[in-house]
Amino acid sequence: MDQIETFRLLGDETRLRALALMGREKEVCVCELVAALGLSQPKISRHLSALRDAGLVEGRRDAQWMFYRISPSLSPWQTQAIQAALDSIADEPVLKRDKTRLDKMNNRPQRNAAA
Repeated sequence: MDQIETFRLLGDETRLRALALMGREKEVCVCELVAALGLSQPKISRHLSALRDAGLVEGRRDAQWMFYRISPSLSPWQTQAIQAALDSIADEPVLKRDKTRLDKMNNRPQRNAAA
């Protein structure tokens, strides 16, 4: 994937918020992103699909749950770009609210076998 496409994807607030939670939690379920970001499941899934199609995140199914994580096979410049983007927004109030909502979420799915 080229740099322009990567930066285009990183330029979206919803995708950055999702990546921030993946960076913090290592892996998150779609249901956790729905609860934390306060957005609909179809909207979250569309954003995850764009990130997955670009190779920035990987998904794995565990029973009925779909978990996502930042891809460990990113190129060095992609890893640096994502980290720089996440570092630059780390103190944003919306991210703190997302983390609080995720921490308060009841019935979070159990991770049986992290990939």
